Amino acid sequence: MASRLFVGNVPYETTREELAALLSAAGTIADLHVPTDRVTGRPRGFAFVTYATEAEATDAIQRLNDLEVRGQKLSLSEARERPARGPSAPRPPFDGGGGGGTGRRRTFKSKGSRRGLRGRKRSL
Repeated sequence: MASRLFVGNVPYETTREELAALLSAAGTIADLHVPTDRVTGRPRGFAFVTYATEAEATDAIQRLNDLEVRGQKLSLSEARERPARGPSAPRPPFDGGGGGGTGRRRTFKSKGSRRGLRGRKRSL
């Protein structure tokens, strides 16, 4: 088991310091990451905590899982690595789907060129 844990269902009003004080009851915290929303700047409702040893992480799961904080029960589990994203990640083959519609490509000119043509025909 790894010493990095996922802490879910964290109340939005809980500050980083309060969460650190609560989680330090199970052992020495090496790192605490509380992601925030880009737009509002408030916490997103989860956190990642890294304990100094695996034994402390296991103890934290046993002691703090389902602990009620501000009316919500915390959920502690082993953190999993997120799958790779971006240009280095393999992409699924293109199936031509998505976006709705009939799936056919337009083969005619854009409306702008047709409008000019209509205007020239009227002037003749």
